[in-house]
Amino acid sequence: MASPRVFPLSCVVQQYAWGKMGSDSEVARLLASSDPLARISEDKPYAELWMGAHPRGDAKILDSRISQRTLGQWIAENQDCLGSKVKDTFDGKLPFLFKVLSVETALSIQAHPNKELAEKLHLQAPQHYPDANHKPEMAIALTSFQGLCGFRPVEEIVTFLTKVPEFQFLVGDNATTQLKQSLSRDSQAMASALQSGFSHLMESKKQLVVEQLNLLVKRISQQDCVECMACSDNTVRAGLTSKFIDVPTLCEMLSYTPSPSKDRLFPPKRSQEDPYLSLYAPPVPDFAVMKMEVPGSVTEYKVSAVDSASILLMVQGTVTASTPTAQAVIPLQRGGVLFIGANESVSLKLTVPEDLLIFRACCLL
Repeated sequence: MASPRVFPLSCVVQQYAWGKMGSDSEVARLLASSDPLARISEDKPYAELWMGAHPRGDAKILDSRISQRTLGQWIAENQDCLGSKVKDTFDGKLPFLFKVLSVETALSIQAHPNKELAEKLHLQAPQHYPDANHKPEMAIALTSFQGLCGFRPVEEIVTFLTKVPEFQFLVGDNATTQLKQSLSRDSQAMASALQSGFSHLMESKKQLVVEQLNLLVKRISQQDCVECMACSDNTVRAGLTSKFIDVPTLCEMLSYTPSPSKDRLFPPKRSQEDPYLSLYAPPVPDFAVMKMEVPGSVTEYKVSAVDSASILLMVQGTVTASTPTAQAVIPLQRGGVLFIGANESVSLKLTVPEDLLIFRACCLL
């Protein structure tokens, strides 16, 4: 009998310190909804839900008919499930990691390499860069959040440097001069100035940052209102007037904050010539996340076949999933995760008249 190509997964939760605590975390709530035996610790962070075959978070297969315990093990022996193009392009491996993030505090600054630089770093130091692939990312908001992506226009940064002396102190006099001069120069000079200023800020000693933040708080508290600083940005203004001011607030003076009207962003990639963040990068054409919203009045919904393995996440709703080749239906509810092999269609029958919200990740070459 052929091995099933559609099956449910039990996925790994990463408890990074920046995650939301206990049942305040959407990751924890999804976990608890999908697994009645799950016990949520209210004093522990639940930061990320990993849905895929990553070595540090390989999903477990919830199908007793399958001998392999994890998705990665099963794919290694059933590479055709990836789709012909995906299999050949990515050496028989699932090329994406689907995640849910639940963020309480600012994450670390990250800059992922592009494909060319990833290959070069892998050859130079494979112990530090075990993956020769680039890591394009797309973030989709499930709830309201703010993210810093790329740099503000330099004109805005220069305004902040002029109006906020504590910020200028941490960016440094040399970088401040460079940024001001770059307004009348080419893009390469501007990139160099941004790199210098951002490096100086992020490499500042903690004690120095605390001192400047304390000075900033003291100065603001002595003013009638923050408008005296001619701070035109609402996001930064709100941060400056709050009781808690931190390095991410300073970074907002350098970085671009996507508009609340946008529900997704595409973090840019690093290259050899541009080693730090740049402006918005376009979406990566190879990878897709499909959002499916189905009204509760619909009794059945078909998930179409694509020439790629895909992973489906139920965010809302209760269904049973079936395929033309499956011998049994698969119950799915909020938090449930389903692996779908390439060229497999799935029928979802609503068992509760409630709207469905589903996300599906795949690789379309």
